[in-house]
Amino acid sequence: MDNTIPLLGLHILLTLSTESGAKLKDYNAFTEHTDALLEKHGLEKVGNTYFLFDNNSFTSAICLKESHICIHTWPEIKSVTLDVYLCNYQKDNTAIVKEIADSLAAYFDATISNKHEILR
Repeated sequence: MDNTIPLLGLHILLTLSTESGAKLKDYNAFTEHTDALLEKHGLEKVGNTYFLFDNNSFTSAICLKESHICIHTWPEIKSVTLDVYLCNYQKDNTAIVKEIADSLAAYFDATISNKHEILR
């Protein structure tokens, strides 16, 4: 690891509010969007698990070589919770974590209700 990178990584936790109810129930479209983000940034998916609820909301954990992205949608309250973390083992991924979090908020046409940035 390059010793000039002072952090283990940036971990962003988001709570989003949105009026785009259809996106909160479309796991396949979310997966396509996320896969495109991963490809754009050269991130490697090593696993993925998900569950579709009776109301078509979903939860998913995407395990990455560099760490993870987790999501839970709440169409009944027009909300999304997101967890995006990339480590800085081989390079500084700070800007990429921010771009992924921003892109996912934009994908859901959401406003940020709550945001925490944790430097690890």
